[in-house]
Amino acid sequence: MNGSVFRVSGWQAENQKQTQNAKPETRNQKPETNQIIRQNIFGCAHTLHPMSESALFKEIQSLATEQRNPASAQFDNASIREILEVINTEDHLVPIAVRREIPYITQAVELVVEAFKTGGRLFYAGAGTSGRLGVVDASECPPTYGTPPEMVQGLIAGGPQAMFKSQEGAEDKEENGVIALQEAGVTSSDIVCGIAASRRTPYVVGAVKHARKMGCKTLFITCNPRSTFTLDVDVAMCPVVGPEVIMGSTRMKSGTAQKLVLNMITTTAMVQMGKVYENMMVDLQMTNKKLVERSIRTVMMITGIDYEQASDVLQEASGHVKTALVMILANMSKEEAQERLVSAGGFVRKAVAGR
Repeated sequence: MNGSVFRVSGWQAENQKQTQNAKPETRNQKPETNQIIRQNIFGCAHTLHPMSESALFKEIQSLATEQRNPASAQFDNASIREILEVINTEDHLVPIAVRREIPYITQAVELVVEAFKTGGRLFYAGAGTSGRLGVVDASECPPTYGTPPEMVQGLIAGGPQAMFKSQEGAEDKEENGVIALQEAGVTSSDIVCGIAASRRTPYVVGAVKHARKMGCKTLFITCNPRSTFTLDVDVAMCPVVGPEVIMGSTRMKSGTAQKLVLNMITTTAMVQMGKVYENMMVDLQMTNKKLVERSIRTVMMITGIDYEQASDVLQEASGHVKTALVMILANMSKEEAQERLVSAGGFVRKAVAGR
């Protein structure tokens, strides 16, 4: 075994302690059994094989997201200010990488909008940071755009508990991704978007492959180059942000890039679904005091009426900003405004114009 690997992980000291305290018959067990002991100490699902390079090792060491960043090579000898400046400088590369992918993000949004218009849903599938980002994006759609919770959903390896405590081993089997889609009731009218900085995460790959077999449209967000992307998907988005300042810590630049892409996908899709008037959210749910006041302010800004009037109309419109706006701008009743919105596909501008 390469001792440096275990010094970094803290395994070596723990292993020595375990061995010293073990019964004589345990210390004298065959190497195969000792491999299992190491496995249990690690808490991982794979047997460790001394002095061998696995296919996984070779795959990981070739990934763009697993390279060393020369800009941070002296981090352990740098000041706090120096570390922060390097991190910030590297972060500037992220929006540039995302911008290069806009042609592909455009294709992805077109597919999402098409699915939404025919009753389909968007499912994110990810593990670790990538999974959490998908869950966060999905969970923010209902309060922001008034969408039903099932319209955009995030699936994460290890289930809901993985949002708060790492469940790293859960990502290692493709079948776990398949099971997650089955339990979520994914159908061929839905879209499945895999999120994995490395591209290779088995849980994510399994979910996307299964979705493809079902006839779903499939998307993928990865931070490794398009030239190395081999999965069969409808649209791959590959913002290559370069090596992380801490090698392999893809919660950093890669995570930021993924979050930006997710923001772009759902925001643009919701605009295309009539959830925005000008640049204001008009389908938000008044679920807390801040959103109540934002709703009132939105009505005031668009129509020019005062606070009390906006509050009264919103109350008459059952708290629905869109309905209140059409009532005021088109000078009509709640029922007429609602009919106009249905005819206009939910777009305020079209409803006011009678289109």
